[in-house]
Amino acid sequence: QVQLAESGGGLVQAGGSLRLSCAASGLTFGDYAMGWFRQVQGKEREFVAAITRSAGWTFYADSVKGRFTISRDNARNMMNLQMSSLKPEDTAVYYCAADRTGWVSRSRDEYDYWGQGTQVTVSS
Repeated sequence: QVQLAESGGGLVQAGGSLRLSCAASGLTFGDYAMGWFRQVQGKEREFVAAITRSAGWTFYADSVKGRFTISRDNARNMMNLQMSSLKPEDTAVYYCAADRTGWVSRSRDEYDYWGQGTQVTVSS
């Protein structure tokens, strides 16, 4: 049974930083491309960042480029999202996702497994 578990969310002031983690189990982690998405209630889930299986390539939404950094540790079955210079518009539930094709995608439809999400709230 594949499980993805996010952690690290919380309340932070604008300009601050948070580090999200995603712990994966039940899959051969290194075979999966991984991504982070976020969702505000009433809006569609949107792409944030993605990373290839070997971490050789990373991709970001324009809205977070230069502020967020995605990384992974295949030996520990972990993925992280370092978020800096946070803005109130970054407030959302953040989800990690796994794509078994191994190809990174900005489309949520390409991802096969999802975590339950972790809330990030940025106050102004």
